Amino acid sequence: MSESALDQRQSATPQTSTWQIIGYVYFTFVCYMSIGLPLAVLPPYVHLKMGYSAMLAGLVVSTQYIATLASRPWAGRISDRMGAKVAVEWGMAACTMSGVLLVAAGLLLSIHWLGFTVLILSRLTLGIGESLGSTGSTLWGITAAGPENTARVIGFNGVSTYGAMAIAAPLGVVIDQLWGLWSLGALTILIGAVSLLMASRKASVPVMPGEHLPFANVMGKVAPHGMALALGGVCYSVLATFITLFYASRHWPGAALCLTSFGVAFILVRLLFIQTIERFGGFQMAIVSLSIVAVGMFLLWQAVHPSMALTGAFFAGFGFSLVFPAIGVEAVKRVTEQNRGTALGVYTAFSDVSFFLVGPVAGAIIGAFGYASVFLFALLSVLSSLGIVIVLRHNDVKLEQKNRI
Repeated sequence: MSESALDQRQSATPQTSTWQIIGYVYFTFVCYMSIGLPLAVLPPYVHLKMGYSAMLAGLVVSTQYIATLASRPWAGRISDRMGAKVAVEWGMAACTMSGVLLVAAGLLLSIHWLGFTVLILSRLTLGIGESLGSTGSTLWGITAAGPENTARVIGFNGVSTYGAMAIAAPLGVVIDQLWGLWSLGALTILIGAVSLLMASRKASVPVMPGEHLPFANVMGKVAPHGMALALGGVCYSVLATFITLFYASRHWPGAALCLTSFGVAFILVRLLFIQTIERFGGFQMAIVSLSIVAVGMFLLWQAVHPSMALTGAFFAGFGFSLVFPAIGVEAVKRVTEQNRGTALGVYTAFSDVSFFLVGPVAGAIIGAFGYASVFLFALLSVLSSLGIVIVLRHNDVKLEQKNRI
């Protein structure tokens, strides 16, 4: 690292670091605004307007994560070797292009097969944009603010993620009702292009010198933590993908409010309790958080009234808020600084696996057992994640005791 960058870290106040972090994780906010705008619109659009099955409706949402999953390691390597700024710039460009394709898909509704194909292409392009933009912005923030602020950067990154989703999901529903799907693509083009210009004018940070571990080595170190994240993330995957259809099956109004409830709880916990990760440890906070998520999934599974479902979504957001940074801090500790981008890419890729697989799997479960059963599936997945975290924490304690000896 250059001396000027080191001096900047040493002189940075907590307030300065916070503003630095916000300036970088803003690009994650843009990625997830682009994702959130059509999120509550696409399943009913594909299922009810196009006439395709619930499984294909879930697949449209999940397709984005094929590209994200495939490009996460690549995005990490670009961030580590070419710089986080380059990754963010490419990510903003991809988000903009996804908006162009979404406009085209909206205009091709009358030709179902062609509109569906273009919609898939839009989701794939958006997946690449998410991978590059969110990985690059996270590493950009960590490098600028210093590794001691890793938990805060990941925490603010999550606020950007779910804050954007909480704003974008209901906003997307309103815009779609007023002007149609194409208008969501037009808004995506606008925010993506403006953000690309902002990223190009922002100063880059030094690329870390040193040995870059082979991808397989990084994967081996991070995979158990990623598996816990993937299983824990099923709660959000099923909520985001199927809550609108679940509400429609019960003839309840206000499905998008569940995503807002989740997002509000998520942001409150991130802002008020992010410091608990450093105080009590990542694994300990993950155990507490996943337990709360389990309560939320139970309430959604047993919901007999919209208020019960809304409460379940709030509990899910409250608990899930610290899962990503709590487990992520422990995962990043396993690699050196010059491999953090790849580690973040690999770790986050497991959540993409969760999103990709949950869509069609949960759609099949719904087809066989009804909409409520999907939340039982999420509950069992969260409990499995909790078990993995408990084992990881136990192994970590044993290793510390062995090192003392």
